[in-house]
Amino acid sequence: MPVYLDHNATTRLDSRVLEAMLPYLAGPYGNASSLHRYGRAARDAIERAREQVAALVNCQPREIVWTSGGTEANNLALKGVAEAFPGARLLYGATEHPAVLETAEALRARGWPVGVVAMGEDGLIDWPDFERQLAEAPLRLVSLMRANNETGVLQDIPRAAALVHAAGAWLHVDAVQAAGKIPVDFVALQADLMSLSSHKLYGPKGIGALVLRPEVELSPLHHGGWQERSLRGGTENVAAIVGFGAAAELAAAELETRTAHLRGLRERLESGLHRLPGVHLFGEGVERLPNTVQFALAGYEGEALLMQLDRHGFAVSSGSACASGRGEPSHVLLGMGIERELAKGAVRVSLGKDNTADEVDRFLAVLSGFASAATPRVSVR
Repeated sequence: MPVYLDHNATTRLDSRVLEAMLPYLAGPYGNASSLHRYGRAARDAIERAREQVAALVNCQPREIVWTSGGTEANNLALKGVAEAFPGARLLYGATEHPAVLETAEALRARGWPVGVVAMGEDGLIDWPDFERQLAEAPLRLVSLMRANNETGVLQDIPRAAALVHAAGAWLHVDAVQAAGKIPVDFVALQADLMSLSSHKLYGPKGIGALVLRPEVELSPLHHGGWQERSLRGGTENVAAIVGFGAAAELAAAELETRTAHLRGLRERLESGLHRLPGVHLFGEGVERLPNTVQFALAGYEGEALLMQLDRHGFAVSSGSACASGRGEPSHVLLGMGIERELAKGAVRVSLGKDNTADEVDRFLAVLSGFASAATPRVSVR
């Protein structure tokens, strides 16, 4: 049986989430902006989902703006604030997701001053560099991940928030990979804006959210509708929103059980990796997501190893799904100061709630065969 080990790229739609969505795919079809009973039914479903997502991350339902996913949420946060404050400076972390990195660099190309916060080899913020850059005015927004999508490394967001706020700026937190895997508390993190995505926590693709405090000012990316407080115009995707809400409610209810299960599997996997020759683990020794392991195996480039594993029935990743296929080493690892040659060998295993210990053992058995047979580095080209 094939084994899926790429849950940071996307997750399987939970059957209970599908069940919640089905009535809105085949039944009530009103536009949520309409005032008749069909419209009101759709509106009620959307607002119920808003409450469910808000409960998962401890924010107010009114603070949630629906988007098409994490990428749009990140774009709305960065571009929305930038457009509202022309010329204001933006900072982002060197290991951010491409949805933040490329958005920030697009703003730089259009004239906004942009800085990049350095990271250490462990993937954590270089605090002296961070404080130095915060002192450069005029600063309006800092964007940092709660959990890295490749290494799983967790940043100390409350510490960063205190420094950002002392500098008179707002903090955007990309919590796309964190929500549903670890507790995510909008209030405790002291974030001003936060991005979420449904398909990372067993919900449908194509729906996400930007959480923002009422005092945050930003310009919309879309015009032509008053939906979502005029910050995101367009007719709402009711079924997907309902699915996101259901997935969030399940994630909140099962978070402790899921986290313990995933941490046990990750520890089993890492223990097995330590016994193999030529394995290097990235981000080891710091707090990480309970489901994520990124490593390199001597003698293999990451994409070559990925394809070998795929032939044996194991689906893994060589990095971010949004940047795969480029043949370049992970910008995350390069941003951590990892040597280019070592970074090119990176493979990410991201476990899910339905994976088993037997699947981990089978994966290790196959990988052991590769480690024993490894010759000088294998290339995909």
